[in-house]
Amino acid sequence: MSNKLLCVYCGLCQKSNIYVAPMVDLAMRLFIGWVFWKSGMTKFNGIDQAIFLFEYEYNVPLLSPDIAAYLAMSAELALPVLLWLGLGTRLAAAGLAIMTLVIEIFVYPNTTEHYYWLLILASLWFRGGGALSLDYLISRRLVNSQSN
Repeated sequence: MSNKLLCVYCGLCQKSNIYVAPMVDLAMRLFIGWVFWKSGMTKFNGIDQAIFLFEYEYNVPLLSPDIAAYLAMSAELALPVLLWLGLGTRLAAAGLAIMTLVIEIFVYPNTTEHYYWLLILASLWFRGGGALSLDYLISRRLVNSQSN
């Protein structure tokens, strides 16, 4: 009886990995991408205000407010698109994780939300974009072309 139960459980886990996990990976990519995209669009639509914030409110070291605002805006607009496509997922997640750490350390410390973002980004960084990503399709094509 217990072996049969174990087999059923293992079968459900395998089905979950095949059918559910790719949707969860996609949901994480869409969600965290949207968080950063909205912030990037806010900067894009009001770059002067963003520069002002980088100059007077945010305590980002080493960069001038102008450069920091434009770099943040560029990253917040480019990296989410890569996440949504699942293209270079690990690099995009790493970039956004570094950005989140900078925000957490220098701008808004002790913000619980940042820890959730970091968990999602860490999962994407270590696991990749999943089966519903361009990364997956490209890697499958490379593996198939090398085996032929």
